[in-house]
Amino acid sequence: MAHSNTAAPTTTDFGPATGLSCRECGAHYELGPVFACTECFGPLEVAYDFGEVRREDIAAGPTNIWRYRSLLPVPAGVADKPNLQPGWTKLVRADRLAAELGLRSLHVKDDSGNPTHSFKDRVVAIAVEAARAFGFHTLSCSSTGNLAGAVGAAAARAGLDSCVFIPADLEAAKVTMAAVYGGRLVGIDGTYDEVNRFCSELIGDELGEKWGFVNVNLRPYYAEGSKTLAYEIAEQLGWRLPEQIVVPVASGSQLTKIDKGFRELIKLGLVEERPYRIFGAQAEGCSPVSRAFKAGQDVVQPVKPDTIAKSLAIGNPADGPYVLDIARRTGGAVEDVNDGEVVEAIRLLARTEGIFAETAGGVTVGVLRKLVREGRLDPEAETVVLNTGDGLKTLDAVAAQARPSAVIRPSLDAFRAAFAN
Repeated sequence: MAHSNTAAPTTTDFGPATGLSCRECGAHYELGPVFACTECFGPLEVAYDFGEVRREDIAAGPTNIWRYRSLLPVPAGVADKPNLQPGWTKLVRADRLAAELGLRSLHVKDDSGNPTHSFKDRVVAIAVEAARAFGFHTLSCSSTGNLAGAVGAAAARAGLDSCVFIPADLEAAKVTMAAVYGGRLVGIDGTYDEVNRFCSELIGDELGEKWGFVNVNLRPYYAEGSKTLAYEIAEQLGWRLPEQIVVPVASGSQLTKIDKGFRELIKLGLVEERPYRIFGAQAEGCSPVSRAFKAGQDVVQPVKPDTIAKSLAIGNPADGPYVLDIARRTGGAVEDVNDGEVVEAIRLLARTEGIFAETAGGVTVGVLRKLVREGRLDPEAETVVLNTGDGLKTLDAVAAQARPSAVIRPSLDAFRAAFAN
């Protein structure tokens, strides 16, 4: 029996989605713009009745996330609607990086190839469909940067208004990218967690009437977009799961949904069941989940972020406890690296594979290297590491080290002199 909530149920087509369920107590709700259980205040997530899903049907779909529409809370005709069509980004075989780190098999899932150059395009695409279904006219969010740009672009493409909120001290490139799409961009003097609290207040005010906050009242739908990373990795590996995967942790939602995606593929018989280990990666200056993991704790204590990896700077991660559960259940870990190690890892990935990662990618590669060095990650196992955004968004992080090799006069003698040694 469905519990009552403030949102009216909808008859709009959500594909295989059948309702919402509480991750804590299991209470069931009608599909609607709600995100917290009224019984225990636990988070809600989408529940499904998938039916039969076949590899050949997926392979016949478009080369974007809508090839997996039969596994997502979206209508059958979603691919024909105005949207940014994110996904199906490259899974790069990283042999040179693997050799440098001492790994037998390594791939980089490079999500910088998405329309606004981060994985956030995936989650926002699902949120847009929910916003349409619930009759919202404005798309909104609290953001550490990448989400702001993704919401602005997706709203513009879908013909919706947008109003996004960011900490005022974000990287300049991310601010510019979020503002260029013509929606309202509001900087707030405070941390991301303070921005997020403000948005929660705005939802209950008449100013926020008919607004879809992608990571608040649309969060159950929005979060499902991260499952498409799991689907793509498995399909691009030839319909098998990687033995190990390193995932950045901000709110923790991406990691939890990758695990959910893997489990769905197993349940549907699309991949062979085999053990996999999930590792979470944080920046030392914002590492509440890593600290809890190392201390053997189940409770994640909030921190005040202080790191160059601003896209991961969420001091009170909503899905932190679930990340701990998954890391422990799969035999993985949650680890962190300092800002210097982040910069080194960005340069290492660029030098070995020609991939320029933003600071979040530096965190995952840095943690990967640390885990290998400490013997906590199997060097013989097939491994995937995520790069979730483009280095052009966080140029300041490496600007001091990435300089011209020399500045010379336009002559051969000057060139010889500069590189004589």
